[in-house]
Amino acid sequence: MHVADRSNLFDRLMEEAQSLAPADTREQIVTAIFQTSAALCRETVTNAPKAAKDRTLQIDRIVTSRRWGFVIMLAMLAAVLYMTIAGANVLSESLAHLFGWVEQYLTLLFQAVHAPHWLYGLLVLGLYRGTAWVVSVMLPPMAIFFPVFALLENYGYLPRVAFNLDRLFKKAGAHGKQALTMAMGFGCNAAAVISTRIIESPRERTLAILTNSFVPCNGRWPTLILLSSLFMAAGYTGSWNTLVTAAVVVAMVLFGIIVTLTVSWVLSKTALRGIPTHYTLELPPYRRPKIAETVIRATLDKTWYVLKRAVTVAAPAGVITWVLGNVPIGDTTALSAFASWLDPFAKTIGLDGYILMAFLLGLPANEIVLPVLLMGYLSAGALTEIDSLHSLKHIFLAHGWTWLTALNMMLFSLLHYPCGTTLVNIYKETKSAKWTFVAFALPTAIAVAVTFTTAQLARWLGLV
Repeated sequence: MHVADRSNLFDRLMEEAQSLAPADTREQIVTAIFQTSAALCRETVTNAPKAAKDRTLQIDRIVTSRRWGFVIMLAMLAAVLYMTIAGANVLSESLAHLFGWVEQYLTLLFQAVHAPHWLYGLLVLGLYRGTAWVVSVMLPPMAIFFPVFALLENYGYLPRVAFNLDRLFKKAGAHGKQALTMAMGFGCNAAAVISTRIIESPRERTLAILTNSFVPCNGRWPTLILLSSLFMAAGYTGSWNTLVTAAVVVAMVLFGIIVTLTVSWVLSKTALRGIPTHYTLELPPYRRPKIAETVIRATLDKTWYVLKRAVTVAAPAGVITWVLGNVPIGDTTALSAFASWLDPFAKTIGLDGYILMAFLLGLPANEIVLPVLLMGYLSAGALTEIDSLHSLKHIFLAHGWTWLTALNMMLFSLLHYPCGTTLVNIYKETKSAKWTFVAFALPTAIAVAVTFTTAQLARWLGLV
């Protein structure tokens, strides 16, 4: 029997069982099984010391309660982002100065050897500058975010997050394990698609795959943090700037979760109708993490992997972007012509042609969207040197950016189609060109609809 036929048969049987039994019958069965298992464990298993067990229960009464569970979860996310942003701003500024200083000497070297202008542009303005900005913008936040996130995971808090989100996903017609795959998406959507294998139901697994890209992955965190800091928190200084930036990014994450739940609910009532299955999540005890080992492993493994992937993709993208920016078409360049062609549509959704072009060229990896945008602006004759984040904002302002442009780029970055690696994994996991296309088209349509609504509403209210 085909996989889709088995899925449909399973859903029909579940619907018939639901019609013959009370709504809470399945939960009663699961509760009875769990109580029986617990009784057997009490007779045969030696538990942890009573004091440690009681301490875990006392903490769980607070962090998994209906009243405080979500408050603590949001506060924890805000704290992680605050630490990430506070440290990343300083490190990014320092790295930008360092790479700007190195670029000056590279320029002198090329002048000294009388290198042709095209070679200087290709290697320095294209390859070096694009790679340098990937490193300076992406490395600092990832070097802080991943170790802190790993510490929370080792301490045992992340399973409590999944427990809190379980009832929301159940109400949305999805599986509670989708909370775990969504949490993995904060690191990498491509890996999160593979992690959906933990969901047994084909219908619910497809739901998790189609909605996984609505949470920001490692390639989108720097864009959200940078634009929030430069535009949304522009009127604040010092720690207030960091606090407002963290609050805006948390709001973006919350919006992504709301979109995930909403789309899951709509799909579960239409194209992926069915009854959500249940599962029992046993919460592990809290444990003291090995801080040094966890930080070093997360920094070397995850941060280095992300940075290597970004540089590998950004280097050729920088070369291609520079070439397009210097290939003449009439009295303009290929890059400017492409951006001008996209500009009318981009303006209707609060962006511009260069931003939309950067998202299209950034399909292989979200990490290169911002560097490609910068190289597009620079090749069009904007500022030629970037030695700080403030210089970066001047480039944006020189191309007509407002707070609405920054907001809509953040929204589009949050909601748009998955990166190329994620799409490949989706096809491998679903074995379906149809669902892979839906995974591309659905978030793109939502991103366009949301940014269009935001832009039109802001203009109608006279806010821009």
